[in-house]
Amino acid sequence: MSVTFAVHMKPTLSFDNTTIAFASKSNEELKQAHWLFGLMGKPWIVQLGTRLAPWSIKAGLPVKGIIRKTIFRQFVGGETLEQTAPVVARLAKSNVQVILDYGVEGKEGEEAFETGCQEFIRVIEYAATQPNIPYMSVKVTGFARFALLEKIDDLMERTPAPSLVKKYEAALQQLPAQEQEEWRRVSERMLRICEAAARAEVAVLVDAEETWIQDPVDALTMVMMDRYNKGRVVLFNTIQLYRHDRLAFLKDSYEAARQRDFILGAKLVRGAYMEKERKRAQERGYPSPIQPSKEASDRDYNDAVHFCIEHLDVISVIIASHNDRSNLLGVELLQKKDLPLDHPHVHFSQLFGMSDNITFNLAEAGCSVSKYLPFGPIGDVVPYLMRRAQENTSVGGQTGRELLLLKREMQRRGM
Repeated sequence: MSVTFAVHMKPTLSFDNTTIAFASKSNEELKQAHWLFGLMGKPWIVQLGTRLAPWSIKAGLPVKGIIRKTIFRQFVGGETLEQTAPVVARLAKSNVQVILDYGVEGKEGEEAFETGCQEFIRVIEYAATQPNIPYMSVKVTGFARFALLEKIDDLMERTPAPSLVKKYEAALQQLPAQEQEEWRRVSERMLRICEAAARAEVAVLVDAEETWIQDPVDALTMVMMDRYNKGRVVLFNTIQLYRHDRLAFLKDSYEAARQRDFILGAKLVRGAYMEKERKRAQERGYPSPIQPSKEASDRDYNDAVHFCIEHLDVISVIIASHNDRSNLLGVELLQKKDLPLDHPHVHFSQLFGMSDNITFNLAEAGCSVSKYLPFGPIGDVVPYLMRRAQENTSVGGQTGRELLLLKREMQRRGM
C-alpha cells in the first residue's frame, strides 16, 4: 500500500523563464527589441548616437521620428501622461505595477521650477485615479537650482554637527538672505508635493543626485519623512550602493527613523553617475566616492537588502535592481522568515524596457513589483534615453543578457 503525503513546497523562482518574461510581447516587438539591444551592444554606435541625438534635436533636424520608433518606444511610456495609459494597462494584466516618472531634466529658472513642481503634482493626482500606479518619482533638481544645492552641500560638509539634519539646518543659516528665501521656495514646493501625495495616497520616490548635491537632498527628504511617514509611507529616499558610504548612511537613517518614530522609505539602487563621479574626483583631487570594484558594490547592495528585511517594522524597502542575485536574495529572505512575497514593506522594481525576465517572473511568483515608467516630450527625455543607452553598453553583461533571453524566446516561438 502506498501512502502519498502532501508536501507544501515554497515556490522556486527562475529568471530564465522567457515564456513568462515575454508573454505580453508580440513577435514583431521581440524582433524590434532584439535589433535595438544588438545596436546598443556596439559601443561605437552608442558613443556616436549619444553625441548626435541631442545635437540633432537642438539643431531642428528631423530625427524625432527615428527616436520615437526605436529607443523611445523601448524605454519610455509616451510623450504625455495620458499616453502612458495603454502601457500601464498592459503591465496590469501581468500584475506589474508602475512608478511614473516625469522624465524632463536640466531645466533651470524659477518659472521652470514652478512648472516642474506643478507637473509632479499633476502626476500624483493622475496616479491617484489609477489602480495600478502606487508610486511616482521626483528629482529635487526638477524644482531647485543645481548651484544652490551645491552651495548648501558644501556648507554642510564644512559644518560640524551631530547629524545630517543638524548640518543642514546650520548650513541654511549661513546662506545670504536672498538664497535663504530661494531655498524656502524649494522647501515649499517639496511640501506641496508631499501634501498632494499624502492626500492622494500615492508614494513619492525622491531620486538620487550627484554626490556634490546629495546631502541637502537627503536632509530635505529626511525632514519630510519625519513629518509624513508616520504610520504609512509617503516618501522614499534613494540610496546608491555604488557609493562606499551608503550602507552606513542607510543604517544611520534607520536609527533616525527609529528614534523619531517614522517609517524609513528606502529605495535601493546601485547608481547612475559612476563615470561622472570618478572623473570629477580625479580632476579635483579628492577620493572617489564610488566603490573600488563591482564586487564591493554588490556586497553592499546585498547587505542593504539583508538589513532592510531584518528591520521591516521600521523600513519599507524598494529593491530596485537589474541584478538576478539581489532580487532572488530579497525573495529568499522573505521565504526564510515565512513572510508573504507581497509584504507591504517590500517591493521590487526594474526600468521599463529592461530585465523583463526579472519583473514578470517576480510578478508570477506573487511579489509586489513594478516598472519605472518615464514619460515626456522626446526632446526633453533625450538625456534619460542617452543614459539608458550608455548603461546598457557599460553594465557588465546587461546587453548580452537581454539579447540571449530575447533570442531564446524567439527560437521557442519558432521565429
